[in-house]
Amino acid sequence: MTENPTTMSCQQFQAGLPELIGSNEDVAADPHLKQCLRCRSLLADLESIAMAARELFPVVEPPDNLWTQIETALRKEEGTGESEAVPG
Repeated sequence: MTENPTTMSCQQFQAGLPELIGSNEDVAADPHLKQCLRCRSLLADLESIAMAARELFPVVEPPDNLWTQIETALRKEEGTGESEAVPG
């Protein structure tokens, strides 16, 4: 964000918020948030939503042998000729 945080409007801050969040920087340390209750509240709401989403859709790690199973299936497919394109 290139705007001066003391003159940055909420609209400008919020427009750059996805990029700021995606940068893995400490969003809460942004100078605009230090002076803007509305944007602090928005950020808190977004963090609550993100936490709830992680709880609803937890990351599931694939089994250790997944790539071996895929490789075996591909070899079987190559051996039977099933890898040819299917007309659509």
